[in-house]
Amino acid sequence: MVSNPGMNNARLEALLSTRLPALEGTDGVWRADVDDLLLYVFTDEHHDRMRIMIPIGEVNLDDTALLRTLLSANFDRALDAKYALNDGVLWSTFLHRLSWLSEASLDAALEQVITLARNTGSTFASSELVFASPGERDAIDES
Repeated sequence: MVSNPGMNNARLEALLSTRLPALEGTDGVWRADVDDLLLYVFTDEHHDRMRIMIPIGEVNLDDTALLRTLLSANFDRALDAKYALNDGVLWSTFLHRLSWLSEASLDAALEQVITLARNTGSTFASSELVFASPGERDAIDES
């Protein structure tokens, strides 16, 4: 049995190029236009990390209702993708250990990050799956 050598920049770039025809960049810094979205992939082989990111837009940090919605979505609807804020810009992100990334997890990550970005402002979800909150689970257990 041959052990899986783990993901690295060369393998990731080969996989990304088959999934993102408009891929540009090299050696741990890539970008691609996916319809109307700008998708970035960053890696650091030394620290064994990778990140997929899509900028969604500027956010008013005083909009507490939106910020609560984003935190709630991270808890029950964003799944492996997450919302993140940096310098007033909202991002759809996925972070993972590079070496542990599989082809299937890459496909799921790309789908979730893209879907989360597209669903911002409507369902704030990365898929159709929504986990029940602890309060909802308590109500289910009591019935």
